[in-house]
Amino acid sequence: MALTLASATQLLERNGLLRELIGEDRWTLDPYSFEGADTNFTDITYDTRKVESGGLLFCKGRFRAEFLDGIDASGLSAYVAETPYADRTRAVGIIVNDVRKAMSLLAAEFFSRPQDSMTIVGITGTKGKTTTAYFVQSILNAFSGKKAALFSSVDNCLDGVHYQESDLTTPESLDLFRMMRAALDNGMRYLVMEVSSQAYKVDRVYGLHFDVGAFLNISPDHISPIEHPTFEDYLFCKRQIVRNSSHLVLGSDCAHADLIREDAKAASTTVSEFALEESACGPSDPSADSSTGSSTGSSALRSSNGTGLTTVFAVPSSDEETEKYSVLVSHASLTKIGDFELSIEGAFNAANAAAAIAIALHLGIPQESEALHALEQVRIQGRMERFSSGNTVAYVDYAHNFASVTALLDFVDHKYGALHPRITLVTGSAGNKAYDRRREIVEAAQHRIARFIFTEEDTDTEPHVDICRQMLSYVSDPDVKAGIVMGRTEAIAAAIDECRERTDGLNVILIIGKGEERWIKDTGRHKPYEGDDSAVERLLVDADRREEN
Repeated sequence: MALTLASATQLLERNGLLRELIGEDRWTLDPYSFEGADTNFTDITYDTRKVESGGLLFCKGRFRAEFLDGIDASGLSAYVAETPYADRTRAVGIIVNDVRKAMSLLAAEFFSRPQDSMTIVGITGTKGKTTTAYFVQSILNAFSGKKAALFSSVDNCLDGVHYQESDLTTPESLDLFRMMRAALDNGMRYLVMEVSSQAYKVDRVYGLHFDVGAFLNISPDHISPIEHPTFEDYLFCKRQIVRNSSHLVLGSDCAHADLIREDAKAASTTVSEFALEESACGPSDPSADSSTGSSTGSSALRSSNGTGLTTVFAVPSSDEETEKYSVLVSHASLTKIGDFELSIEGAFNAANAAAAIAIALHLGIPQESEALHALEQVRIQGRMERFSSGNTVAYVDYAHNFASVTALLDFVDHKYGALHPRITLVTGSAGNKAYDRRREIVEAAQHRIARFIFTEEDTDTEPHVDICRQMLSYVSDPDVKAGIVMGRTEAIAAAIDECRERTDGLNVILIIGKGEERWIKDTGRHKPYEGDDSAVERLLVDADRREEN
């Protein structure tokens, strides 16, 4: 861990972030004006409660000057901020134009730039990031002997084996590099991480370069005063992964794909693509003229930086009763690399698998490697998790916006449509952000289901019931039953009880938005919750087992 006042000053100057250094009695650009300019900081933090003697503090976000009262007793050496606090502390103030950018650069340096010693994969998109990240990690773990770390919205894995629940899709930069350092010290050779739009919006990954970046798809989401003011801003933030990657894996059918390809060309980022074929006939002839048709296979003729573009295709089996897919690679000609049967249902997850294989192939995993098949065993708690009992099937999933709810209902139509199921959707929506989701979830589902049950989800200050009432007001289809059950466990129980009363056909219950999470955020605090998966297991499966016995 090597970072000093002098080296920090030099790094910030090189990156155009330094304004000046401010002490009790001087303003200067010379770090050697202060004692101990070449002494290593003992630790770095953005929490005043965790300051150590000789440490460096970042004053970011909603920082208030009074947080520094009494801080000198802890031995603070210096702080990084956008405004001086010389009236609050004797510590040296490193005054910068942007504290978040400064924190990312200095954190990487403090932890000795662990990203330089691992192969880093970053994955973004509106939906599919988590599943794709797990797929990629499974392949790399199998190939390297469990030497692949994972940072995801569900779990973090720093040793290729043990998984712990995560707090953010992409951690704060200081935490990110601390975790990266730990992963490297654990012998990890690869790191696979989700990259959220907020990661670029608030500079959590500033200065971080990916060996491979993936852009899966894009649709409106996270539009709110505290996230992205417009869809354009949301897309622009996600597009930053392109110029920060050596190679890009892109969904061929991604909205605004041409703009993203332009980004790649401008940044000299090479590109490969992936796609899901809608029929079992396979991709069209890659030797055909791409200007004469719009078939998925024609994308193989596009070029990136003067080279032929490789496309990975997932083609469904002709047997509609299975979740089997053939995966083919198109470059100069089509090559079949194998048949895959996923443990996670849904065609959208086959697309995620194709993305993962495209990433793995670029990283040098041979097409014939058995490691590619490791993704077949991946199951993610709370993601397309299936439960069944009698004439009722329930799925727990994290779907939470128009695109993911639509994809989920498409899956139900494909798998169960011939049985004309009665579909119940148990859902809420996040409070204080992404306000459009509330209407969009209803619009995606209301003409395709029989019953809405609106219930609590995460919120900061908005009352749960107000969010549910707003969603209820958007239901306009008179043929759809809709109501509010505030307790989430009670809402799931109500859905199951209604299905038990209907014995003349198939019931499908979709419980979305929380997955396996063991808490619900209520007025800014996490309150314990058993989890949607656990509730369904207990109320549907275990209850029926008890009745049978």
